[in-house]
Amino acid sequence: MKSMKYRHIAAALLLLGCGTIQAEETTNAYQFLNITPSSHVYGLGGHNITIIDDDINLVEQNPALLGPEIDHQVGLNYMKYIGSTNFMGARYGQGLTEHSAIAVGLQYYGYGKFEGMDQEGISTGTFNANDINFNVTYTHDITDNLRGGITLKYLYSKYEEYTAGAITADLGVNYYNPDNELSLSLVLKNLGGQVKKFNDRTSDVPWDVQVGISKMLKSAPIRFSLTAYNLRYWHLPYYKIADKNNPNSEFVKEDKFGANLLRHLVFGIEVLPTDKIYIGLGYNHKVRTDMSTYQRNFLSGFSLGAGMRVKAFGFGVALAQPHTSATTFMVNLTTSIGELMH
Repeated sequence: MKSMKYRHIAAALLLLGCGTIQAEETTNAYQFLNITPSSHVYGLGGHNITIIDDDINLVEQNPALLGPEIDHQVGLNYMKYIGSTNFMGARYGQGLTEHSAIAVGLQYYGYGKFEGMDQEGISTGTFNANDINFNVTYTHDITDNLRGGITLKYLYSKYEEYTAGAITADLGVNYYNPDNELSLSLVLKNLGGQVKKFNDRTSDVPWDVQVGISKMLKSAPIRFSLTAYNLRYWHLPYYKIADKNNPNSEFVKEDKFGANLLRHLVFGIEVLPTDKIYIGLGYNHKVRTDMSTYQRNFLSGFSLGAGMRVKAFGFGVALAQPHTSATTFMVNLTTSIGELMH
């Protein structure tokens, strides 16, 4: 009975896009780590490790984006994700010295209610499933333009009566030249593993290697970003319909050089009319092609975001529609406690 319940939970989470569960001793879980809580990043395609801004929510992407300049800042986030899933969290950061800073955060991922079934297909009642990410970040300036950081995370999962835990770390470096508005980053994400298993079944943490660049144009208030992720693997094949004009057409595997290259890249462009306002557009080819076997629409893979800062408060929103029946929305709020007290 317990194994039946576990498979039911796994299948539900797979449909929600929050986990990839396979019928093996080792499974891929903790896919919620790939969903950013930053509306700024979500609007730029979901992955961006180089954006320099007065926004503590960006620290989730790269610990080296934290610094003493983000002092006594609180960041709150909420996301309406696919189906009945809702994500929310908070992060606080402050400077320690002239060249170092620390932040703490908590992120909650709720997937709604599910109906449990026994081996006979009889309902055993409803239950909830959720994940929690506790994290702490420390950064230190290596040189005037180079900063390094580390984020330690404890991951706790509870699906019905089953629980699991993992400890991971993100290691990041960022080079930023303010004279030409150039930002370069390298991040190793989710290094670590489980400390408590689901029902004696090992689940892998989705660790990743990412590199990125952001550059502001000299002639216009426009910033371009390019982020490469999933760099552990070159081959990222997917299946597409052989004949788009035939609804009964079979699927064929796409694994060509160009397709693999694009599925590693996330493109972002922003317009920044002032240093307190941004409007961003992102494109993630992997998201678009992953939806090729579902009800994909023209907007699949694209995302849109905007944000502004008014006195001590910052606001950000982002919107995406991976397929026709799934519109996702995210909102961020930041405020500086120090500025509020003055």
